[in-house]
Amino acid sequence: MSKLNRFMRLMACFALITAFTGCAATQKHESAGQYVDNSVITTRVKAAIFNESTLKTLQINVKTYQGTVQLSGFVDSAQSAAKAGEVARKVENVISVQNDLIVK
Repeated sequence: MSKLNRFMRLMACFALITAFTGCAATQKHESAGQYVDNSVITTRVKAAIFNESTLKTLQINVKTYQGTVQLSGFVDSAQSAAKAGEVARKVENVISVQNDLIVK
């Protein structure tokens, strides 16, 4: 009976290990090339927003991950938020824009 008990414990451990490794999260890291590409996109979006005279550039934060640009911060109107999203979408290599700007 002890061999069966030991075998069952071994199988239970194996099942738990398999279950935990099967539930691993997706990768959240970037390769060096992707990091550089995203940094270039971020810089271009910041420059485009800075060159738009109607936007308050100091209150708009820009982050890029895998070509998706996230805009966050505060603007003075809904029109400014929409304009910032429009400016960001026009930048080369931007796949999508997540506009999280808040009107204060």
